[in-house]
Amino acid sequence: MTAPVRTIETALRAALSDGKTCRDIQAALGWDAPSVSRFQSEQLGVKINKIDALVHAAGYVLVTRRYLDSLTCLGEVGMFCECARSGKGVCGRPQETAPGKTTVHHFGA
Repeated sequence: MTAPVRTIETALRAALSDGKTCRDIQAALGWDAPSVSRFQSEQLGVKINKIDALVHAAGYVLVTRRYLDSLTCLGEVGMFCECARSGKGVCGRPQETAPGKTTVHHFGA
């Protein structure tokens, strides 16, 4: 079963359904309860200069795809790299080449 796609819309709807987070968003944007309702029913928008406050109050931060890709790469290398930790260069994810036999791909060693 595939996990549902998390979009900005679903993240904001979830944040607005949580009492404390909703109050934080209301305070950050100067909204009352009817404003939240109008926003959820697409009758009220958010001005561009208030987007940062909304995202922050909802508990999120904006990062670039490049930043996330670099974390993925560094995390994978660091997590699987016994070679680098022992001073033998960088390696990749261990792969099973035969039942019970694991091989590590080396990059730049």
